Amino acid sequence: MRCVIARFPFDLTKSGVLQSMRGVKPEPAVGESVIIGRRTYPAKQVGQVITRQDRRDFTAGEVLRAMARLGFTCRSLPQNTAPGHGLDPRRHASAMLGSPAV
Repeated sequence: MRCVIARFPFDLTKSGVLQSMRGVKPEPAVGESVIIGRRTYPAKQVGQVITRQDRRDFTAGEVLRAMARLGFTCRSLPQNTAPGHGLDPRRHASAMLGSPAV
């Protein structure tokens, strides 16, 4: 399947991605991630391995779209992950700094 990542076209297959990721140790997945086999990889790590490009050259969204089209399970960030969601600005800043609001 032809996918465009970082403005470059790639012909990717599910078996090709599985083979490329074989033996690659997954980094801790904090944000967007892709489940390949029984392992969860950060989207940027997958993109770097399959495209051989620098992680700064593409977005996690591009990788997630390509992997989803190939049939892999993808996870994106929840919409309300910010600490203090729904708080006034002072309490929100205090929650982000980890100190109690005065």
